[in-house]
Amino acid sequence: MRIVSLLPAATDIVAMLGLTGQLVGRTHECDWPPGELADVPEVTATSLPETLTSREISAALSGDAHRGSSVYQLDVAMLDEVKPDLILTQDLCDVCAVSYQRVNDAVRMIDLDTTVVSMEARTIGGILDTVDAVAALTDTAGRAAEIRADAEGRLAALPGAVSGAPTVLFVEWLDPLMPGGHWVPEQITYAGGRSLLLGPGAHSTPHRWSVVADLAPDVVVFGPCGFTPERTVDELTVATGQPGWADLPAVRNGQVWVVDGPAYFNRPGPRVVDGAEILAAILAGRPDPRARHVPN
Repeated sequence: MRIVSLLPAATDIVAMLGLTGQLVGRTHECDWPPGELADVPEVTATSLPETLTSREISAALSGDAHRGSSVYQLDVAMLDEVKPDLILTQDLCDVCAVSYQRVNDAVRMIDLDTTVVSMEARTIGGILDTVDAVAALTDTAGRAAEIRADAEGRLAALPGAVSGAPTVLFVEWLDPLMPGGHWVPEQITYAGGRSLLLGPGAHSTPHRWSVVADLAPDVVVFGPCGFTPERTVDELTVATGQPGWADLPAVRNGQVWVVDGPAYFNRPGPRVVDGAEILAAILAGRPDPRARHVPN
């Protein structure tokens, strides 16, 4: 089967199902597994420079020239050249990837005989269901069952909901502040924390940074969508320069952290289980090399 993935999370799933060799197209953002995608053609690009700050990105996305997924370009000619049997895309987030509608329009325009599947997971259970759905289309149900069993077993081993759980603010975007939504609140609960601002499955919306002082989180975790940890650290003054920042319980107690959002929190793929384990280590006071401590 010839597969095109138009979503990094879909590429993660394809790889975990052992189908990397069947990928004939991917996005410019697909970066996992490392070293295994170099020969897979990129069928998307973005008009946004990599040097933009989160505020500049937000401003660009809100402008008339870049409404929703128009910031992404789909290489229709390349799509026609690779002639996929299966295209994996999404319609969950307007600014995360090429939309399901645009892909369908392209497929009709070039008259491809292909199946287009939209991934719409909003919860961890939904993510595992998506793995099953892709497996059903690719004859890899056995491997999907192994992935589900591994994920559910590891999640069951985490603390889960506990009385007096520390409050956790997960920052999915810096400027404006957007808390982690969809599956992130579940990751926090599995880790033994209590999510602030959003519950399981909820879509994130912008908030003023002034709300953080009232929330007084016990733990703050930064994992902005699409940002490396290094890029996140470079922009932390957006948060640390806010009035009352130094008085937050999380800051006073040394519980401010930076994590790799794209790898473990932003993408609806099985690696969200790793994210829950990273949070559990943070809350338990255990060092985890995948989390970077932000000094007071």
